[in-house]
Amino acid sequence: MAIILCIFLFKPDIFHTLLAHALHISPVWAYALFLILGCLRGFTLIPSTNLIILGFLFFPVTPLFILIVTGILISSASVYYFSEFLQLHEFFERKYPKRVAEVKSILEKHELPVIMVWSFLPFAPTDLICYVCGALKINFKKFLFGIFVGESIMCGIYIFGGHYLLRFLHIL
Repeated sequence: MAIILCIFLFKPDIFHTLLAHALHISPVWAYALFLILGCLRGFTLIPSTNLIILGFLFFPVTPLFILIVTGILISSASVYYFSEFLQLHEFFERKYPKRVAEVKSILEKHELPVIMVWSFLPFAPTDLICYVCGALKINFKKFLFGIFVGESIMCGIYIFGGHYLLRFLHIL
């Protein structure tokens, strides 16, 4: 990502040549590939910010926003159900019964606000709250709605704010 960013900022002619070659694939295939990367990203615990930066290079901001948020929702739902499949709640309850009780109590009282705030915070790994919510069997609809609100706000700031900042700096 750093190399691509350096080429983009310091050697725009080389960047545009590379970009032109990359753009020879169909936009539908590019969107599909990017969405697949977004869906699989949650299992790697790689922050969505990396995909946002990559997406800036290839997509207009509105489709990028839709692709990122869709990928996050699918990834989050997958991680939620994957943690249930692995029976992680049994492991956590056996290993850390007191901590699990505390977290469960906080989440039961304030499910939606905790999930939304956690999803919004840039340095809090959203995938972690997905694992915890899945392991603790938090209401799926509330969980997914909280992820949607928190991540949409954060990604909107990154994507649209970043776009306008780059335009202001005459980089785009």
